[in-house]
Amino acid sequence: MMRLALAGLRRHRGAYAGTFLAAVLAVALLAAGGLLLFSVLTARPPADRFAAADAVVAGAREVTATTVTDKKKGKTKTKTKSERLTGAGTLPPELTARLAALPGVDGAVADYAFAVELTAGGRSVRGADHAPVVGHGWGSAALTPFTLRSGSPPGPGLAVVDADLAERAHLAPGGAVEVTTRTGTRTLHISGVTREVLPAQGALFVADADVAALSGLAGPTAIAVHTADPAAFARAAAPLTGAAVRTGADRVRADLPGALPDYVAPISIFGFVIGITGFAAVFVLVGTVALGVRQRLRELALLRTIGATPRALRRLLGAEAAALAAVAAVPGVPLGVAVAGLIARRFRDLRVVPAQFEVRANVGVALAAAAAGVLLTVLAARIAARRAVRIAPTQALAETAVAPRGAGALRVVLSVLTAAGAVTVLAVVPLDGPLGMGMSFVSCALLLCAVAASGPPLVRGLTAVVGRLAPGAMGRLAGLIARAEHRRIAAVAVPLVLMFAVNATMLLNSALLGDLAAAEQAARTAPADVRLDVGAGLPLGTAAKLVTAADVSGAAATIPTRAVLVSAGKPEDYAAQGLLATGAPALDLGVRSGALTADGLAVSTFLARQEGLRVGDRVPVWLADGFRTELPLTATYERSHGFGDLVLPAALVGAHDPRGLVAALALRTSDPGRFAGSALPPAAPDAPEQQGAWELMVAVSLGFTAIAVVNTFAIATAGRRPEYASLRLAGATVTQVRRLVTGEAAIAVTVGALLGAAVTAVVVGAFSLAQDGTLRVLVDPATYAGLLGGTAGLGLLAGAAAAVRCVR
Repeated sequence: MMRLALAGLRRHRGAYAGTFLAAVLAVALLAAGGLLLFSVLTARPPADRFAAADAVVAGAREVTATTVTDKKKGKTKTKTKSERLTGAGTLPPELTARLAALPGVDGAVADYAFAVELTAGGRSVRGADHAPVVGHGWGSAALTPFTLRSGSPPGPGLAVVDADLAERAHLAPGGAVEVTTRTGTRTLHISGVTREVLPAQGALFVADADVAALSGLAGPTAIAVHTADPAAFARAAAPLTGAAVRTGADRVRADLPGALPDYVAPISIFGFVIGITGFAAVFVLVGTVALGVRQRLRELALLRTIGATPRALRRLLGAEAAALAAVAAVPGVPLGVAVAGLIARRFRDLRVVPAQFEVRANVGVALAAAAAGVLLTVLAARIAARRAVRIAPTQALAETAVAPRGAGALRVVLSVLTAAGAVTVLAVVPLDGPLGMGMSFVSCALLLCAVAASGPPLVRGLTAVVGRLAPGAMGRLAGLIARAEHRRIAAVAVPLVLMFAVNATMLLNSALLGDLAAAEQAARTAPADVRLDVGAGLPLGTAAKLVTAADVSGAAATIPTRAVLVSAGKPEDYAAQGLLATGAPALDLGVRSGALTADGLAVSTFLARQEGLRVGDRVPVWLADGFRTELPLTATYERSHGFGDLVLPAALVGAHDPRGLVAALALRTSDPGRFAGSALPPAAPDAPEQQGAWELMVAVSLGFTAIAVVNTFAIATAGRRPEYASLRLAGATVTQVRRLVTGEAAIAVTVGALLGAAVTAVVVGAFSLAQDGTLRVLVDPATYAGLLGGTAGLGLLAGAAAAVRCVR
């Protein structure tokens, strides 16, 4: 069978060229997505600040919830879920001495790590690759170790900076920097510069006596221990600390979480890339293989006349597909490695992934991508061959072989099931939550499956209308042929539907979220007369002095943070704000129930609905450093886009967030001109990066589906050479034949655009309704028109180019 399959591939090189190209691209994109996901899952911090220590004691760096479920026969099932924190809790100050007194311990060093906003010469200074700057006491410098390249250790009012910060800010011993922490802003003079640099964080060291005043920490964030037997120390220290004892490679997790690269978001992004790629690959491969099989109907009928069974033909087509995909994997995998590198580079530029992220080659991932490509191609061949292999042997003698009818009931069932699944997702899943974008793509994919399953009858109905609108004699003939050959038109139109609907859904929904964030930000701050741009951040104490000024009648200061709620045994992390409000309202959150209070909790209407919360409930909340508190729910609000789902007391957030700085300040005043600078802070600091990530994924998807469209048109047109030759023999001119082919392409493009617009309208409309109750379909008319015009233009160009080549 394999020898026969290879002979078939050699004989039908032209027919299988398109399938080969589609398989190469499918393997390349699967390999790229797989390598990106593998790399982000196995990524490790680039450096360990506790490299010179043998063990490190630190508090929890995540919120963990454990649920026990009773099963049958007296058995129980235990499930543990964790959520990463963005801050670090403190340890008792006296714990350092107790640990140092344990047998086998040669010394213990307390490390106070705190976020720092550094300014030199009026310019904000960051570490390498825009890394945060973290402050420490000089006593913990030896834990890395950091050593002095120049200058001397810091004394009171002095600081040591690492070599990278010194180079970026042109600092040297004797210079001065301005340091802002949650306790205030101070000017420190540089006493020295270190020789070492950590790639993921800038380091600033102050005198140990200044740490408490600068950091506001009640105790160390970690305690490093020198011991000859870390395992024995861990056993002895466990009863004393009540905290984790980390040894070996796990020591790095004791660092301040904000100083370590965060790979949580990239995991979902790259997983999404694989989902889009796999879905598009199935569509593209099924379409190209189906067209190739249709061109060989007479050959399949001839094989039936000499005794081949449908099962044998399925095996033959499957073997051909497997051999073709195996060969396609040879160039596809290296191409995927190159594509992964390009995507990673662009994502680093957009700051969607940490600057230290690198793609790691892996043989297992490459082989898995190749195997997935082979499996998808074989699956496509099986689907395409389902009806074709039942062709009657007498069709070998017919002038035109036609695939047998049938499978109508199966198509109806599949289309109904997938459409019902899409409706269920759109109606049941909360699209206004964090899963909204992903679930909108799932619903789009289900609707596209419904369109593909019911493609021929749908296309037949549309061509009956569109075909009659074609002008001229050749246009009318094109309409008649399109209605008669609706299955071929469907095979050409479905890639166009895929190309428009998937990419339009991603772009329009992403643009909608950005527009809503901007609109709600404007509505939130509308009551204010002045909206101060506080730069890198403002200490809460400084903001409190501003809001109590004599001519300020109302003010609102917000501190961005993250908070964790536990729902059904699963911790969930949410964007939150600490709010300090005084006087007349300067911030309008669109409160729907209750009222904002100075010591209560407010949640978005989405979160209240999701968690079943009501005003008056007491809600347990874990703050950024893991501190657990229980607050009364006093209000729910609707303007949460670009703001956050929880509002907490500002003093509470300032005490437990690693930065704890005011990011936005809105004032109501009779003298706006007195306040310098009234620039509005951005509504969502990560919106440009998120939009850039979506645009990059759209670019990848567009490239793949665009090639699929060109490929499909080329295969469909090439298979009709005998038909065009018959028209030429009957007296048709080359121009007339080209007009006929162009007319058919125009009909296919119109049908594809209509179906794609319908799918997009359903998904984008439902997503828009879920956000704020407003039905939108276009969202961004320019983007919509550009995608629609580009899809139609590509289809017409592909059809015309194929016709010119074929007729010539």
